[in-house]
Amino acid sequence: MRKLVVGFALLLASCGPAPVKKTEAPPPAPVKDNRIRLLAENQTSVMLVHDHLLGKKVFPGGTLGFYDDHERKYQIFIIETDSPQDAAILLLDAKATLTDPHYLANMGGYFGVDDKKPFYMFADKQYLAGIVGLEEDLADPMARRLALRLR
Repeated sequence: MRKLVVGFALLLASCGPAPVKKTEAPPPAPVKDNRIRLLAENQTSVMLVHDHLLGKKVFPGGTLGFYDDHERKYQIFIIETDSPQDAAILLLDAKATLTDPHYLANMGGYFGVDDKKPFYMFADKQYLAGIVGLEEDLADPMARRLALRLR
């Protein structure tokens, strides 16, 4: 009997904890291609980013345009969400990542600094869009033209 108990104890000790299954995060939602909505002037290239647009954890994927006007380089981005409410929530989440953001009453967005670069963003309908790398006085008229393309 004693051998049976010792054998059973050894068997239990050798089992160890049950293996833990690793659950993978679900894949990001497919990115909606909004290249046609980007401004064409000074555009050098465009890419679709499948997740964390501009390296921001709060951003899902989106469309990113690269621009060069021979004086400065900048980027324009468009993220299409499922609803205007989702775009507004994303705007507020992204605002929290900016340094010294201030509200843009004319656009319903924010201007601040992100990673030492000027960052201008706004929500319009189901879109969150913005311009990275241009000061507010240069980004504002461009953002107004971009907003017209989102309608």
